[in-house]
Amino acid sequence: MIPVQNTSDSPLLDVEEDDQKTNPSPCVLGNIPIIYYSILLGVGLPVNILTAVALSKLASRTKKSSYCYLLALTTSDILTQIFIIFVGFILQNAILHRKVPNAFIHMVSVLEFASNHASIWITVILTMDRYVALCLPLQYRSLSYPERTRKVIICVFLVSFVTGIPFYWWSDVWRDPRAPGLLDRVLKWVHCFLIYFIPCTIFLLTNSVIIVRLRRKAESKRYKLRIGKTTAILIGITTVFAVLWAPRTIVIIIHMYVSSIHKDWKVHLALDIGNMLALLNTAVNFFLYCFVSQRFRDTVREILGMQRAGHIAEGKKSQSDNFSDSLKPMEIPQATAI
Repeated sequence: MIPVQNTSDSPLLDVEEDDQKTNPSPCVLGNIPIIYYSILLGVGLPVNILTAVALSKLASRTKKSSYCYLLALTTSDILTQIFIIFVGFILQNAILHRKVPNAFIHMVSVLEFASNHASIWITVILTMDRYVALCLPLQYRSLSYPERTRKVIICVFLVSFVTGIPFYWWSDVWRDPRAPGLLDRVLKWVHCFLIYFIPCTIFLLTNSVIIVRLRRKAESKRYKLRIGKTTAILIGITTVFAVLWAPRTIVIIIHMYVSSIHKDWKVHLALDIGNMLALLNTAVNFFLYCFVSQRFRDTVREILGMQRAGHIAEGKKSQSDNFSDSLKPMEIPQATAI
């Protein structure tokens, strides 16, 4: 066993540790992250609130499980924007300059991770719901209905909060000069698997099965492959998530084994950019819904007073022809309500 000098008796080491604590790696982007997050919150929060109102109207009118899951996803995105963007970045960094008790930072971390887990795993549940609707149409009505959907959503939020509790001990990578310990590495690997590797694996497998099933049906019936609008929305959501969250996941793994964010400005810069891309995911779903669904656009116009409610009723039949396939299993006639 090699004896190690007590660091408390070494003034030189004390000076080095103090220098590490007081001189972390510089933020190369300067004030750009604060400006970016302020714009993201200023645009994303109102847009998500508008999305939630529109989806709640559609859910109450149609009684479709898909709208309930999309509403829950929007709610979790709103919580993510409040806890991570506003409290975690703007309030702590720009306003309070991180001069807050450590206990407050750790409590906010629990809420941040809980809302993040809820957002991602609601998308996983929506993916499974689409899989059952398209691949097991005869069982869909007995497995997916509003009462059960609400219970599933509540369970996902509760489990997400429970899984967020261990991240109370998540280290503050911006201020902590020490190398990640065993607990840090365990939490980071659990985080990467919970928010990226496991969900992306489910998305890839499930979406592949759905597309193959639709393609085979199109070939057997000899018509052009047509993907329903809810399925298109699902594929869009999961693809955007996989692309935007990949850089952050990679940087977290690099941070564990290669370099400290506190010491290396390159890793600091990479994590800044990774976080900015990942949180962009909370504000893009509204535009995806508008791009894909005419029914959603009409509901938004109605809420904003740009279109009379009676106009929607007049076009109800034509809209039903356009969108009923997006929320019904492909083996069930369009006249059958689900």
